[in-house]
Amino acid sequence: MNLDVLIFAAHPDDAELSMGGTIARFTSKGLKVGVVDLTRGEMSTRGNTKTRAKETKAASKVLKLKIRENLGLPDGEISISQNTLKKVIILLRNYIPKIVFAPYFNDRHPDHIDASLLIKRAVFTSGLVKYKTSLNGKAQSSFRPKKLFYYMQTYLFQPSVVVDISDHFETKMKAVLAFKSQFYNPTLKKEDTFISRPEFLEYVEARAKFYGFQIGKKYGEPFYCEEAIEYDYSNLL
Repeated sequence: MNLDVLIFAAHPDDAELSMGGTIARFTSKGLKVGVVDLTRGEMSTRGNTKTRAKETKAASKVLKLKIRENLGLPDGEISISQNTLKKVIILLRNYIPKIVFAPYFNDRHPDHIDASLLIKRAVFTSGLVKYKTSLNGKAQSSFRPKKLFYYMQTYLFQPSVVVDISDHFETKMKAVLAFKSQFYNPTLKKEDTFISRPEFLEYVEARAKFYGFQIGKKYGEPFYCEEAIEYDYSNLL
């Protein structure tokens, strides 16, 4: 299956938190979108891999994803090795997405940084003719997506573009809250984490409002691109 958009995330729920509204907007327009989680989040303080898998399936249904895969890399040990690089490149050459999204390369969580560096190298190497890969015994052709965008997690950056998610914020939060084990739930007596405090979900909404305000909308999600983005003036006509 050819995808329009492929999103890579270090952990299940990263894509929903960072760009769930944008994903919902894409799929509402009929675009084929997929998410690849690099790890199963097995090092998370709350929940376990079994509950995370169920939650991921529920969130994927909310966002109407075409595919959701997990590479099964060790949580807390994402590395740029020939093994991990090849795994990502095989996915890129299989789904040939027009646009790829990855975590921003400076963040509080080292896994997010490592995931960002891995995806950047994979996107570049995937376009090299002499880098050979195969899938199901069939040789793959070289391929490089048109653009690589980075989404915001904990640390802020100056966006290259902000996507209006005003009509899709509720869908984003429904997908986020599908991860019941990870976020605030007064009925669960578990150890608090950075994202399980009630203030965290308030922060998620506040940030969406902040970036929405920057473009004159109610809610927005910011993205960064290292390359120049062509502006189409016809958008104003």
